[in-house]
Amino acid sequence: MAKVIKITDDGLKKLQDELEYLKTTGRADIAEKIKVARGYGDLSENSEYDEAKNEQAKMEARIAEIEAMLKNVEIISDVKGAAKTVQVGVKVKVLDEEYGDECEYRVVGSTEADPRTGSISDESPVGKALIGKKIGEEVFVETPGGEIKLKVLGISK
Repeated sequence: MAKVIKITDDGLKKLQDELEYLKTTGRADIAEKIKVARGYGDLSENSEYDEAKNEQAKMEARIAEIEAMLKNVEIISDVKGAAKTVQVGVKVKVLDEEYGDECEYRVVGSTEADPRTGSISDESPVGKALIGKKIGEEVFVETPGGEIKLKVLGISK
């Protein structure tokens, strides 16, 4: 059975928009690049043609990947009322007890995770450790840099 992809409404919209772009504009752009490259002559030594065909293969693989994901999505519904525990779709404020740093993360499905923007996957070590925790609870998380201790300070939508 295929893995269920947890995703928010925003994440679903982004995937659908990307798929639409790739199927229309992306395919048209690649077809034009291939057409131009064919005009350069001998295809056996035509690096522009090879590059365009490689780009086409990557794009088609991405289209297939998105289509497969969309067949197995589970929409994460907006949290109603005040969240009492950390779950997918909420923001959680934590304190790194060793360094005294406060961080805020949005817990999302793996396809939407982007640590640079504070969105962490529910499948990441930190995400897994925080799921189900309440305000005031502490968790130990094994990270590549060693074990860290986090305290949940707040949970919001």
